[in-house]
Amino acid sequence: MMFIVDSWAWIEYFVGSNGGLKLKKLLGNKNHKFITMECTLSEVKSYCLRTNSDFGRIKDIINKNSIMLPVQADIWLKAAEAKHEIRKKVKDFGLIDAILVAKQNELNCMLISGDEHFKNMKKIVYIGD
Repeated sequence: MMFIVDSWAWIEYFVGSNGGLKLKKLLGNKNHKFITMECTLSEVKSYCLRTNSDFGRIKDIINKNSIMLPVQADIWLKAAEAKHEIRKKVKDFGLIDAILVAKQNELNCMLISGDEHFKNMKKIVYIGD
């Protein structure tokens, strides 16, 4: 199975929370493949800057455990449409989250997150508390 991992899940993985432990278990399954979008990496770096965490080490771990994919123009445009539709139900759904949904739809895969915005959506492995 293929999964897109969002920034919430990666950050919780590095913090060692319950949600992070759920991601760790999924990462341990060799039958799974994981994707991290470049915009997610940017959010993780922002977290590292706020918390004075070692981004280089964290980036290396993300790269060893997932395939990094760029955000192409078509995904940005599909994300705008996804954001518009999802905001009808989820008031403050963001563009970066919409990028993940657009890529998830393109790849027909699952998304791993503990972000409340994703809690009741389809094809989500929700690892929040």
